[in-house]
Amino acid sequence: MRLDGEISEEEDPKEEEVGTTSFSGGECSGHKKVVVGYALTSKKKKSFLQPKFITLARNKGIYFVAIDLNKPLLEQGPFDILLHKLSGEEWREIIEDYRQKRPEVIILDPPDAIQHLHNRESMLQDVVDINLSDCHGKVGIPQQLIISKEKNPSDILYEVTKAGMKLPLVAKPLLVDGSAKSHELFLAYDESSLSELEPPLVLQEFVNHGGILFKIYIVGETIKVVRRFSLPNISKHELSKVAGVYRFPRVSCAAASADDADLDPSIAEYPPRPLLERLARELRHRLGLCLFNIDMIREHGTKGVFYVVDINYFPGYGKIPDYELIFTDFLLSLVQSKFKKKNAT
Repeated sequence: MRLDGEISEEEDPKEEEVGTTSFSGGECSGHKKVVVGYALTSKKKKSFLQPKFITLARNKGIYFVAIDLNKPLLEQGPFDILLHKLSGEEWREIIEDYRQKRPEVIILDPPDAIQHLHNRESMLQDVVDINLSDCHGKVGIPQQLIISKEKNPSDILYEVTKAGMKLPLVAKPLLVDGSAKSHELFLAYDESSLSELEPPLVLQEFVNHGGILFKIYIVGETIKVVRRFSLPNISKHELSKVAGVYRFPRVSCAAASADDADLDPSIAEYPPRPLLERLARELRHRLGLCLFNIDMIREHGTKGVFYVVDINYFPGYGKIPDYELIFTDFLLSLVQSKFKKKNAT
């Protein structure tokens, strides 16, 4: 299986696996063995399959088995669950073929659904369509504008003016391909700096949010929220003195946790739980995904006005507290749910 995209980062399939490929079902410590075949990049494997997680999973009868990318997927297994985060059209076709021929295997998650989050033009559309007015808050997205690759950088100012957007503007690459570059962002402070940006990209109006971003991790029906430091507020006075385009790294990922910081309560207060539960439930249904996170900010000076600025597939779960327990319970619940449905039919 020679594939393109992120697969080039995948570990050598000959290296030691987290488990074994010789399982064929059966019992383990009173539990049915759950075999999870995984196809992850080396970076994702290192951050996700941590020793504590592997040990806890084994104690609960869950075994992780590396998929050999040099062999046909249909010849491997048997698997109860297939967990993957690889890109490329060829991989999508392999997974779709496998799904049709092995319908009993739970796929996390469908490649076509994942693809929806690889384009920032479609990524946030489902948020716009959700009505959360009865959930103790309001959720939307910043006004945004798509600049296609056909556009000349010199035309960006015209497009921004026509759309009636206000500076400063956050610029992000249009496509999310798994690379660090696709998660970079730029802040354009003045009109003349817009021509320095490189299409294709998405422009979003900057919303002052007290320098705090809420990362909402979704694992099936479980929601975990953490605070991260983000870009500080920008006053009109500062805006009048600053010019140019400033590049920032992957802010929500690289920044330190803000959970233990001494913050203004009006900024630090978590979004209302009913709002988060409704938002997560709606997006799970609309996106058709189990594993993703939502990057959300609260408009500074408000109590219940929130904006979703990004949605990411299979994020860095290893950074959240007790992810090992959350994920093992989730994997077991998937298998139990499938078993119940099978018995019911």
